[in-house]
Amino acid sequence: MNRRSASLAAVLSFLWPGLGHAYLGRRRAALAFALPVVLATAAILIALVGDLDSLLGYLITPSGSMTVLVLVLLVGAWRVIAMVDAVAIARRIAGLRRGAMALTGVLLAVILASHAAVAYTAYTAYDASSKIFVGDHSGDATPTPIPSGPLGSGMPSPEPSDEFNMTPNATPQTAESRINILLTGIHGSLNDTLMILSVNPVDDSVVMLSFPRDISNFPLYDGRTFGGKINSLMSWARNHPTDMPDGPFPTLVNELGYLLGVPIHYYAAINLNGFVKVIDDVGGVTVDNPRAINDPRYDWLDGTHGFTLPAGTVKLTGRTALAYVRSRQGLGDSDFTRAARQQQLLVALRNKLTSPDMLPKLPALIQVAGDNVRTNLPTDRLDQFIGLARKIDTKAIKQYVLGPPYSIHPPNSATGGIYTLKLQMDKLAALSIKLFGSDSRYASD
Repeated sequence: MNRRSASLAAVLSFLWPGLGHAYLGRRRAALAFALPVVLATAAILIALVGDLDSLLGYLITPSGSMTVLVLVLLVGAWRVIAMVDAVAIARRIAGLRRGAMALTGVLLAVILASHAAVAYTAYTAYDASSKIFVGDHSGDATPTPIPSGPLGSGMPSPEPSDEFNMTPNATPQTAESRINILLTGIHGSLNDTLMILSVNPVDDSVVMLSFPRDISNFPLYDGRTFGGKINSLMSWARNHPTDMPDGPFPTLVNELGYLLGVPIHYYAAINLNGFVKVIDDVGGVTVDNPRAINDPRYDWLDGTHGFTLPAGTVKLTGRTALAYVRSRQGLGDSDFTRAARQQQLLVALRNKLTSPDMLPKLPALIQVAGDNVRTNLPTDRLDQFIGLARKIDTKAIKQYVLGPPYSIHPPNSATGGIYTLKLQMDKLAALSIKLFGSDSRYASD
């Protein structure tokens, strides 16, 4: 026993708590130090080979990130205690040489540094996910009645806001009920993208429907008419709280659900400037561009203009992806073709994010999302949403853009030369009934 090495005991304890004690002949101590780590490792392995969707859904929530943080700190502390105890036993048996002390110090420093790095990553993920999931509410929110009359003419320039806390106007009644989600991209103070994603969990069918941002003079859910463009409704509500007491984002969500004829249960909003970083962090996305784009007026906001992209299969970086979903001035382009490209890019991003090789990039993606994404998706259903996203057949997604025949461009003489679109409510009602059946409010009219 006198020939037992303190250095070897330290190394073995570094590799796994309890191994150093087993080497020194302390079997009970070896079992006591090794068993908690064995159980924790077994639980992690079972989770990895089990329901990966549930594990992933849990990890990206604030509670999941905090659990990882606490676990990393506890395991780190346990490893330090195990190593120090093993070295102390070796010292009593055979003494402790200077070289062993130095090696022990180095190994302890490695443990502390590595666990501190992982703990920091877990904390930043916790902090980011706490920002992303801004609400997890249920119940009904009844819009407050307000006086009737036209709104939205001559709007001032609103300031940007990060106020997304809201109570949804409805929640799915059961786990099998259709789920309707608003996806919106915000650029400056306006909603540059307004897209409804409707998922039927029973048959995994999906409908994507985009509202062109130039829709104007549309009926509000309170009986009035909004005279401005639909992409400015949230800004108008923010600047006119007396007229829109429900608040900026609830007003937008309630209105889009009213026009579409079905309630919007949840939303996800992204700052389009952060969208560039998300695309770059996943390694870019590949799309099949249906036709060449040549937009000489596209503003890169860096003093340069012009965006071109060949037809066919192309890989987009964050910068070119943003141009792809924002450009609409090329030959043959319009807000309708741009909205279709937005849907296409979303499908491509979904394919990339649901790939297993994205798991190592998850902490970085969560950090980016923390600065740029807000959603009220309930954290206790994230595993279901992730599972649905994996199962969806992208080729079977039904995609609609509310251009003609669902909206028309009124004569310039009626709009003062401003390009706007007027919804054809009868055709929109027919589409709503076609897509949602008896769930559509238009079905009972």
